[in-house]
Amino acid sequence: MTAPEVVVLPSAEGLAEAVASRLVDALAQAQVSRGRASLGLTAGSIMEQVWTALAATPGASLDWAGVDVVWGDERFVAAGSADRNDAPADRILFDHAPFSAAARYPMPASDGEYGDDLDAAADGYAATLFGLRQPVDKGAEPNVDVMLLGIGPDGHCCSLFPSHPGLAVTGRSVIPVRNSPKPPPLRLSLSFEGLNSSEEIWVVASGSGKASAVAAALGGANKIDYPSAGARGRRRTIWFLDSDAASQLPG
Repeated sequence: MTAPEVVVLPSAEGLAEAVASRLVDALAQAQVSRGRASLGLTAGSIMEQVWTALAATPGASLDWAGVDVVWGDERFVAAGSADRNDAPADRILFDHAPFSAAARYPMPASDGEYGDDLDAAADGYAATLFGLRQPVDKGAEPNVDVMLLGIGPDGHCCSLFPSHPGLAVTGRSVIPVRNSPKPPPLRLSLSFEGLNSSEEIWVVASGSGKASAVAAALGGANKIDYPSAGARGRRRTIWFLDSDAASQLPG
């Protein structure tokens, strides 16, 4: 794996616009080379800014009907709940054309086909991901073209939290998360294996509250202490930061 690249923008607004613009280009290029493109999403305030910028970004070169959308993690609550990570994504993007043409693969809900069986829901989503693999993909997971990640002030990504037992899971692309340090306590998440099967991982961070975690993760911290340090794309990893989030990086 190559070392992460770092891109710093002056403001959160400029950061969101730059990520949205580059995302359209990256997905369009993937469609040309692979026939379809795939996008992985996670939630958070900066991601909502990215989605808002994406909604306003011209994308004539990108056919959203040829995009598969998967999720990096989800809160295990009822479908339609405002607490679900996919709720704001639907409101901002996927309830509207042209984004509604995308093939969406949400993680299971607690009132869905697996009921409240968190383990079965994790296995079921792993099977969904397996079914999305293209012939050129390596491993048991689809090599998602671009996975968008946020980072928490504690350094977590997806629902991979510092020192949580889920960090040590191997042999599974999707894991059940219990006793999450952030509510709600039950979640689904990609494991490191599932996450790092992505072709490119883009970590997007904004604000001084993320600066310490950003500096630690990019400074070689252990992924057990700062899980975002362990997020590495197969081909490329890019950290998109605003100046506040980058403020503790070495000059």
